[in-house]
Amino acid sequence: MRVTDTDLALAAALADAAGAAIRPFYRADYGLETKDDTSPVTLADRAAEGAMRALIERAFPADAIIGEEYGIKEGSSGRAWVLDPIDGTRAFIAGRPIFGTLISLVIEGWPMLGVIDQPILQERWLGVMGRPTLFNGRPAQTRRCPDLAKALLATTSPALFDNSQLHAFEHLDSAVLSTVLGGDCYNYAGVASGWLDVVVEAGLKLHDFAALVPVVEGAGGRMCDWQGDPLTADSVGEVVAAGDPARIEEILEALACRGH
Repeated sequence: MRVTDTDLALAAALADAAGAAIRPFYRADYGLETKDDTSPVTLADRAAEGAMRALIERAFPADAIIGEEYGIKEGSSGRAWVLDPIDGTRAFIAGRPIFGTLISLVIEGWPMLGVIDQPILQERWLGVMGRPTLFNGRPAQTRRCPDLAKALLATTSPALFDNSQLHAFEHLDSAVLSTVLGGDCYNYAGVASGWLDVVVEAGLKLHDFAALVPVVEGAGGRMCDWQGDPLTADSVGEVVAAGDPARIEEILEALACRGH
């Protein structure tokens, strides 16, 4: 399940292509539509994913592609490129540069390479399993958190939790120092760079979390589901990211309090 230099070069090219497609629409006429699941989509989302898919099909025609906007292209190699052209479309349409393009290479169900790219701020995190995460070419490092009571927690929106998940999140919220709302994938980049301590979310799809795992873990953090199991293509989308792996058990204990 090795990530090659060719894979790394393609991942960088994908991020470059997505950014070039997104920037002309930022704070401009982005052509907002509402999808069947009521989530927003723009011309920038579709242009970015289309550009990335064309590059993948040219470079690795046997690889699968799983994209938020254009669905699944089956492959025969055991490898899948997982794409979210704009994770945080609501932030994008609000003119807030805290969205990101997510690119992952998933091999035999395991996220092995991940990119979080913020094309407006020109910030890029690259994670490869077994290697240090890079932020704009330099090593990124999570921070230690000696006490959960001193932790800075983030989630995109409590409205995305169901009732039992919300009860669990509120239990964790009461155990930390402070909680930040909003941010989507940018929160996980913040964990990797030592700006945040914990991110907890639910209802994520593979394209929402696959790229995050190598980035956070390569920076010294840990990601898992709410039961403490590794995140794979089969995970249900309940996600925990901790900058300090020593805090994982306390986080999971708090999240076990789901109520009724």
